[in-house]
Amino acid sequence: MSTDGINEGRRRFWIGATSAVGAVGAVGVAVPFVKSWNPSAKAKNAGAPVVADISKLEPGQKITVEWRGKPVWILRRTPEAMASLKEVEPLLRDVASDESVQPEYAKNEARSRADRSEIIVLVGLCTHLGCSPLYRPEVGAAAADLGSDWKGGFFCPCHGSKFDFSGRVYQSVPAPTNLDVPPYYFMSDTLIKIGEDGEAA
Repeated sequence: MSTDGINEGRRRFWIGATSAVGAVGAVGVAVPFVKSWNPSAKAKNAGAPVVADISKLEPGQKITVEWRGKPVWILRRTPEAMASLKEVEPLLRDVASDESVQPEYAKNEARSRADRSEIIVLVGLCTHLGCSPLYRPEVGAAAADLGSDWKGGFFCPCHGSKFDFSGRVYQSVPAPTNLDVPPYYFMSDTLIKIGEDGEAA
């Protein structure tokens, strides 16, 4: 009795099985290798820019996006908020932002780009110990807990630091400097890229 047919069948089975296992192994090696080409979460947190849509941002409203693992606020200031910037200057520690962190184009009263001065972009972390201040736009009786000199802005509930609508720090509070302004530019009327200065820096 010949066993050639049986051996040939076994040989085909083992070749097929080995090929299948080899293919699965190749895919198992290739997937992590291909994934390694993508930037890691750590690399993204280290500086990948983010794009924010401000098309629905009304005057007085603030939105928050995440950049480098930090909250970044985008606020469209009202005309009243813009007018208050000059009024509070005698109460501020670093009026000209000489000791604070911001791009050169944001080193002005509004701490924003001149062509869109009503929009401010701020890192939403207190410069004292890194708490996230509250947006407190109200004035008068609605903000009696913040004092009669309060014209609206940001208040840190952790240790009582106060900042105006430009993120400039008040005198006699724990925070040593103004809120940071990250690099940013307007990609269009409705899109802001945070993390890059853009060509028009």
